[in-house]
Amino acid sequence: MIGLGDQNASFRVYVENRPKMPQYQQLFDCEAMQKGDIDLIYQHCGNGWRKLFNVYAKLLCVLDPTRFPFPTQASSWQQYRDQFLLQKASDTALLFDMPQLKPADTTIHLIAGRTHAKQLIERGLACQLHWLNEEFAIDPSNKVLVTPYFDYRQLSNEKIAFSAGLLKTLTCSLCT
Repeated sequence: MIGLGDQNASFRVYVENRPKMPQYQQLFDCEAMQKGDIDLIYQHCGNGWRKLFNVYAKLLCVLDPTRFPFPTQASSWQQYRDQFLLQKASDTALLFDMPQLKPADTTIHLIAGRTHAKQLIERGLACQLHWLNEEFAIDPSNKVLVTPYFDYRQLSNEKIAFSAGLLKTLTCSLCT
């Protein structure tokens, strides 16, 4: 796994590009972020990264707390973003490589963006995506969900809620 966050994360989001900062261009594994790192990325890489981290935290904080611990760890998505997101033992990761799918694995693999998902499949990602509409696809057996890219215009609050419902269905078999 190449990216940012918890090496053992069971909630993994995949994006195509890394932050354009030297320390992130040379990653060869998953590196936990420290408090303040998200702010540094905003400052150096622009508003698009701020939106990505905000949408990631918002999504985690609307998930069903009986299936996911994230909503119970902070009083707001902003607090969750600043104190837990992508840090050591957070159970979250933002990855820049190919998902490693394993049979019977409980890891959630969320691919941000239809185009990115199609590129991963062209490069050999072995999953069977069922497109629900133009923006969302799901592979329940591999616990893969494709959503719009993590941007307010593409993944609005309504679509975040829809994503949360799909994630709940992905985990239903784990909780019965």
